[in-house]
Amino acid sequence: MEVYDLVILGGGTGSTIAAWTFAGQGQRVAVVERKYIGGSCPNIACLPSKNIIHSAKVASYFRRSEEFGIAKRDFTVDMEGVRTRKRNMVRALNEAYLDNYEKTGAELILGSGRFISPKTLEVTFADGRNRRLRGKNVIVGTGTHAALGAIPGLAEAQPLTHIEALELDKTPGRVIVISGGYIGLEFSQALRRLGSKVTIVARDGRLLPGEDEDISEALRDLFLDEGVDLVMNAEVKRISGKSGDSVRVLLEKNGGPKTLEGTHLLAAMGRVPNTDGIGLELASVEVTGSGYIKVNERLQTTAPGVWAIGEVAGSPQFTHVSIDDFRIVHANLTGGSRVTTGRQVPFCLFTDPEFARVGLSENEATARGIAYRLFKTPMEANLRARTLTETRGFLKALVEAGTDRILGFTAFGVGGGEIMTSVQIAMNAGLPYTALRDAILTHPTLVEGLIPLFSAVPSAHAAAGVAKASA
Repeated sequence: MEVYDLVILGGGTGSTIAAWTFAGQGQRVAVVERKYIGGSCPNIACLPSKNIIHSAKVASYFRRSEEFGIAKRDFTVDMEGVRTRKRNMVRALNEAYLDNYEKTGAELILGSGRFISPKTLEVTFADGRNRRLRGKNVIVGTGTHAALGAIPGLAEAQPLTHIEALELDKTPGRVIVISGGYIGLEFSQALRRLGSKVTIVARDGRLLPGEDEDISEALRDLFLDEGVDLVMNAEVKRISGKSGDSVRVLLEKNGGPKTLEGTHLLAAMGRVPNTDGIGLELASVEVTGSGYIKVNERLQTTAPGVWAIGEVAGSPQFTHVSIDDFRIVHANLTGGSRVTTGRQVPFCLFTDPEFARVGLSENEATARGIAYRLFKTPMEANLRARTLTETRGFLKALVEAGTDRILGFTAFGVGGGEIMTSVQIAMNAGLPYTALRDAILTHPTLVEGLIPLFSAVPSAHAAAGVAKASA
């Protein structure tokens, strides 16, 4: 039995930073990771997907070249080249991660780990060898994987998930995307720009139905303008064929059948926690009905000395949240006290243009009966966006009625994520919206668009918000 100060099961971003930090502070730390150095984010998720999304954006610029005074020429997309660029980035990231493990002294163990007793894990290697590790504290950060659901024929069709979609070496002919969420939307636009015909199938009547109506409408218009077919209010009943060859999707829409045919099927139907088969019951770690690890606001599990972070703990499914989860556990293991409650969680959908939000949406404010003033301007009011010929979209902010406190901010526009971050910093600092309105911001930048936004005449949503909430 090898004894460590800290054993981490699952090597995602939060786990990796935890390992480097605790090891750098003199603790003996081991990370048990089944396959990916650094976890999914730098290998099969956020970073490689954004790499390919940028290649797709470059392709879109070729198609739009005449807008910029450049004669249009025929071009082809080399998917092997797109993949090679992505792989080169991943390889460089893996090397940087390994270098940091060496510098900090944290031990990375590539093998399959499972609990065999409280705070004790067994690691099995491909050659059959195993090691047993015991930690004074253990962190579980095993993440999630793509859900396939119980649609008849889906598993047999061997659909693409985000993992396989990042490894395509040829441009698919016609892709049917079963999703209405973030992953499906990002890949749908990227594949369309790389030359595929794309159809999105969604159960709801609008894209991202949890967001405000103007966001759903803006995304719908964007996808239709780019030639992506949308089949809404549809339930997938059966799938036949095999993705990569020929697939047929039988739907029920408006009470009647409808059939779609394509060459590829992309399933982006949510995530499932990686908790099966890792011996949680032997460590007295309980899970929820959905399979996520039960944690309190300090991210402690039901077993003493065992913590959980990231998606497997039911945290919002963003890498930046897993990093904050690490901060919470680190504080609570080093004499501090931090909790997950009351966190301000920003997010960004990396379509082009981006959709980013922090704080309350209009729907959320209305549901809570919170009166607000709405500031909203089109991206055309942003002079930097005009120089880029990227004026699609809008900015909007909710300011508390009766005060100048910013309740929420939404951007649907070029650089939306970066613009949102500036507002989030102001919100974190407790600054009034007037601090942004009256600031001297560099001209011409995208963030400068906050000045016309907060200088606009707001519309009041006081009585209407309360009335809708009470109804």
